Parts: sequence; C-alpha cells; structure tokens
Amino acid sequence: MVVKIYKWFALSILWWGTSFTPNKQQILSNPVFTGFPSDKVAYHPFYISVTEINQNSKEKTLEISCKLFAEDFETTLNKDYKTPVDFSDGISKVVLDKLIPDYVSKHLSVFIEGKPVKLSYIGYEKDKESAYCYFQVNGVSTCKKVDIVNSLLHDFNDGQINIVHVVVNGRRQSTKLDYPATRASFLF
Repeated sequence: MVVKIYKWFALSILWWGTSFTPNKQQILSNPVFTGFPSDKVAYHPFYISVTEINQNSKEKTLEISCKLFAEDFETTLNKDYKTPVDFSDGISKVVLDKLIPDYVSKHLSVFIEGKPVKLSYIGYEKDKESAYCYFQVNGVSTCKKVDIVNSLLHDFNDGQINIVHVVVNGRRQSTKLDYPATRASFLF
C-alpha cells in the first residue's frame, strides 16, 4: 500500500513536471497521505435520502418520515436560508422547527388520487449521522393512487438518490429516484 502511494506521488510529480514542488500544506491536506478528507473531498461516497409514507387506515392518516444525512441537510439549510444550524445543538431546535417544514414543503409533494395533500410537520430527531423529519397528512380514508415529487437535497449534490417507500393496507412499494428524477407514482 505504501509503495503504491509513493508511486502515485512520484507519478503525479512527473505529470506536473519538475517545476511542481508541493508545499507542506498541500501534502498534509491530501487525503491519500493523512487518511482524512480535505475540504475538496466528499465525506461519504453516496448521497441518499429515504422517504417512507405509511397509510394508517385506523387513524385515516398518512405518516411520513424523511431520513437524510444530517451534515448534508445542515449544509443545505445553511446555504438556502443563510442561517447557521446544527442538529446536535439544542439551541438550533427552534430555528430548525421553522426551516425544516419550509424546506421540505418546497421539495416534497404528495398527491392522493391526483389531489395535493398538506403535510403537517410533527418534528425531527437526529440519530448518529442521520436526521429524521416527521410529517402527517390527515383525512386520508382511501389511498389507491399515490404520486410524489421528491427533490430533497437536489440542491446539495447532483449525485443525490432519493428512495421512496409507500405502504398502503400493508402492501409496500418502493422506487429509487436518481438525480435529476423527482416523480414517482404508486398504484394500490
């Protein structure tokens, strides 16, 4: 492994020519040498969210949860709203409780039988690297067709993948939306 790294380094010097002499900062910030990502390297190799929509026929509701990488979501909210937020920080809770429903309402739409439904924000929680956002739709007695438009975190990374699971009467259907795809339909 070490030999491969040194070969890579030697080849990169040859590629850039003899005038290339990296300074200490360039070497130390290179993830190949430190094992830590620099600010130009992604912290995880994939960008994914999972949205789960469950029909609760007894309560006549749809229960919706969105699971996202907390750091990606924080970065997106910081950028879009120009407000520093931190899911680990209890101080940001009041701000997050305003920003999350606003952001999600712009990037997640649900249609039942072809008609848009209103997502009521329940709250959020953070678990390790994930942020979970919870919503509910009231007054859903039947659910034969569910359409969704999901562009969560498309403004963060163009490699974003959004997985959607819909459960109606115990029957589960799923789809994967690779950026730039945003629409999916489910028939039950």
